[in-house]
Amino acid sequence: MHRLIATIATIATIATIFIGSLFTTTFIAYGRSQGSMSLTADERGLVAHVDAHNDEALALLERAVNINSGTQNFAGVREVGKLFDDELVRLGFKTAWVDGSRFNRAGHLVAERPGKGPRVLLIGHLDTVFEPDGPFQKFERVGPNAARGPGIIDMKGGDVIMIHALKALAAVGALDNLHVTVVMTGDEESAGEPQSAAREGLVSAAKGAAIAIGFEDGAGDPKTAVIGRRGTTAWTLRVKGTPAHSSQIFRKDLGYGAVFEAARILNTFREKLAGEAHLTFNPAAVVAGTQVDFDTVKARGSAFGKDNVIAEHAIVSGDLRALSLEQFANARKAMEAIVATSLPGTSSQITFDEGYPPLAPTDGNRRLLAMYDQASRDVGAGPVAAVNPDMAGAADVSFVAEHVPMILDGIGQMGDGGHTVNETADLRTLPSQTKRAALLLYRLTRGQ
Repeated sequence: MHRLIATIATIATIATIFIGSLFTTTFIAYGRSQGSMSLTADERGLVAHVDAHNDEALALLERAVNINSGTQNFAGVREVGKLFDDELVRLGFKTAWVDGSRFNRAGHLVAERPGKGPRVLLIGHLDTVFEPDGPFQKFERVGPNAARGPGIIDMKGGDVIMIHALKALAAVGALDNLHVTVVMTGDEESAGEPQSAAREGLVSAAKGAAIAIGFEDGAGDPKTAVIGRRGTTAWTLRVKGTPAHSSQIFRKDLGYGAVFEAARILNTFREKLAGEAHLTFNPAAVVAGTQVDFDTVKARGSAFGKDNVIAEHAIVSGDLRALSLEQFANARKAMEAIVATSLPGTSSQITFDEGYPPLAPTDGNRRLLAMYDQASRDVGAGPVAAVNPDMAGAADVSFVAEHVPMILDGIGQMGDGGHTVNETADLRTLPSQTKRAALLLYRLTRGQ
């Protein structure tokens, strides 16, 4: 009996060693486990550096916010670019300004620092939705842990977090172990045209990168990050009817007029497509009558029509959002088929613009999120889960989705009120978000 017990104990010991070895292998392959881990000396150095230099980060954020960089304020966008350019040069980056005259925008800041580790692309943007003629222009403290200002969370705070995470890596001698490219676009809030030219530099930087990280504010909740974003595209529907006296509407040779046909098309869109997961489409403006004028850029129009005349024209503009290229293609095909089946006496055409591509959630994105979640737990900032992609708007990171196998976004400055005069940052998340980003980047250098 004693021999049997000893044999069983020996088998149990071997099994334990085997299982432990298997766990360790899995641990290395997929990142650290979901339990908390003690930090290494270098990792503690990262955290300490962020805390010691938080006042500098806050001062940089205030300087950036106080420079108006509305998308159409080209000089302001370039000035914010120069502010961050100086910071990156001090870190050993080679920087360049990509002139935006080809796509009617200020341009982009691109910086690169070669290293012996994995190629990582970090994405930010310099512009805001607030132009120089608006009332919302300056950084303002509104409490011990809050500040309000144009672009403070979308996304100058994210840009500062990116830079100070890189500074923390440099402080512990780890920056040389990554090949880092930084792209800060100057027209994220209103992309230049042609869009292919406006995003050429970003897409070029993505090719060959193993990882891309965007520092947008995401859902504004530090408990979440973004691994999937719906893309968006604008569409315009133009309908033509046969004009005649209203008393003759519905006659076979005259038909139903432009307004009824536009209404049929929109309602059929709703009947056929509404309710599909992650797919939305919104008719935002409708102009119809005997004579119509509509400016698609300014989203403004006018119409003339009398009650006793069958409407000859209708124009509808709206957007379409989807989570994958396949979902976009299927929705467009369905919409085009609906438009092609016209009521008598009418004809219609629908067109789609280039739009923002989707960022579909992938296994690679999920693995990167798991690493970020562990980094967050390890610095004491709590767990991080993927935000519902329906809550994540379009962003520059989506343009690299076809080229980079692991992508994470929405890890910038947290707060609320984005795109409004109440845009407010939770300043407690400035150091915590920086620590999480710095630790994630450090662990990428270690292959963890």
